[in-house]
Amino acid sequence: MGIDVQIRRDCPYVVLDNKASCISSGWLEGNSNEEICEALILVINKLGNNGIKNIAIGIDSPRGPLISPRQYYFQNNHWRSRKEGERGYGRHCEVILKSFKLANPQFTPIKEECPPWMMLGFDIFSCLENMNKIKAFEVFPSASYAILKDRTNPKVTIDFSKFSPGPKDMIDACVSAVTVQEYMQDRGCEVGGGDGLGKIILPGPLGVKDTHPVLRWPA
Repeated sequence: MGIDVQIRRDCPYVVLDNKASCISSGWLEGNSNEEICEALILVINKLGNNGIKNIAIGIDSPRGPLISPRQYYFQNNHWRSRKEGERGYGRHCEVILKSFKLANPQFTPIKEECPPWMMLGFDIFSCLENMNKIKAFEVFPSASYAILKDRTNPKVTIDFSKFSPGPKDMIDACVSAVTVQEYMQDRGCEVGGGDGLGKIILPGPLGVKDTHPVLRWPA
């Protein structure tokens, strides 16, 4: 499953089977974070009633906020200490995507400064934590598009019946699901985590050596 987290409209989701065919899609409706999480649980329960017991979910949102401002910046191919006046936003995983020009992330701040859509994403991750047979991953569709560029696989079968409220949003949900599928089938990778604030999964390898300095958090 892929979920595109947003607050401008309801959150779109796409569910793919193991052959990358869409078996369900729609919008998580609700006027509050709690209602949207309840809508997601209903979708998961419905899938379970249809015999789908193991679900991996890619969520287009940070898993959580910064605990404190980031103390290290990656510049000129090396890490340096944060300078006076720098906000210290961003997690290790986001710095990696930015460094390789895979995406231009909105760097995650401390909780008190997080926008509403991030707060919704935090709540979605939280509501899934204690659900059996559910694996939740952080994805970043813009980075996934960059990784999938020039690739002819995977091929995905979709239907357009739920697209009209926001076609681009639904496509982002779809590529979120594809990203999880590629990762679960050992064709993807995960980046970040050196700061203990979560990793982002990608639908393919970075194509750089594991010794690249940005991959190694300095603390």
